[in-house]
Amino acid sequence: MLTIALLGMGLSAAWVGFAYVGYPILLSLLTRWAPRPIQSGEGCPSVTVIVAVHNGETELPKKIENTLGSDYAGSLQVIVASDHSTDRTEAIAQACSDERVIVVTNSGDRGKESAQAAALPFADGDVVVFTDVSARLAPDALRCIVRPFSDPRVGAVSSEDEVDGDGGEGAYVRYEMALRRMENVSGGLIGLSGSFFAARRSLCTPWPADLASDFRMALEAARKGYRAVSEPTAKASFKAVQDAAAEWPRKVRTVRRGIAVLMAYRDLLHPRYGRVALSLWGHKVLRFTSPFALVALLLANIVAFFAWPTAGWGLLLQASLYGMGGLALLSLRVQRLLLPRLAGFFILVNASMLVAWFYHFSGQRSVQWQPTRR
Repeated sequence: MLTIALLGMGLSAAWVGFAYVGYPILLSLLTRWAPRPIQSGEGCPSVTVIVAVHNGETELPKKIENTLGSDYAGSLQVIVASDHSTDRTEAIAQACSDERVIVVTNSGDRGKESAQAAALPFADGDVVVFTDVSARLAPDALRCIVRPFSDPRVGAVSSEDEVDGDGGEGAYVRYEMALRRMENVSGGLIGLSGSFFAARRSLCTPWPADLASDFRMALEAARKGYRAVSEPTAKASFKAVQDAAAEWPRKVRTVRRGIAVLMAYRDLLHPRYGRVALSLWGHKVLRFTSPFALVALLLANIVAFFAWPTAGWGLLLQASLYGMGGLALLSLRVQRLLLPRLAGFFILVNASMLVAWFYHFSGQRSVQWQPTRR
């Protein structure tokens, strides 16, 4: 029994360790020894910016001004896609006197992707940019995000997020951006920044309303023989959520939608898709299933402890992690400390994945959209 328990501990720890440490190391080796660069140019294709929004009356005026104030030299169209906003969002957009701005509305709470899908038939640009109302674009962001499209192999381009704040979310985003930079060099992305990304209009049909567009668009590009890449100079910034517990509903919803996309594109897990398959396994499958490995690690450690008291050190380490993180989630004062803050966010992310899997196995899908207030 002890042997089985120790084997279970080793396999579980290896699973989690590879998801968070081993995969980044493998990426760094590919980046160094087998990079796959793309060409980048200074073309100015026609661009349509779609701003999906639900009850964003506070942020929308700044967003419209921010987008129209871009230094982009090419043709620019802005579509405000309102997902049944019940505040002044639609009135604010309709009051804009700039003829480049049009408004498209959903008659019901159908979700972010549904609002984007409603806007796409009105898009005139060869490149379609999708951005959140809360994302602040740098003045040259549009010019930067279209550069990789000079390479005919590129189908979708992601921005690089900048988070204002040093909370657990900020550290997590910086970790994700580091992974994305390495994936970008080693073979291509398998996920885009939902707050700001671009795609060739020819790849935007169909546009499923029940699948997360930022994840799905990268996989759709790969399925059709294109690459999804990141443009580090295309910057979008947003405020971090300071209270980690406030992130809970968004995390659960994000993972639920991510699992749905992964299942819809599970054919890309086949080894014939090469580095796309590798990134899907390393970045998504292992990450999404890590909570089960953590549970298995704890249970195996408990079993091992009764036969081998030295295994108690493993239990102490896990108890310290979960206790420290739990205190951080319960106390804003504790969250000010770096290690508890990171532990709390780690617990939050993995717990949200467990809940998301429960929803998935019970057949419940997440479509409706409740943007996080920052």
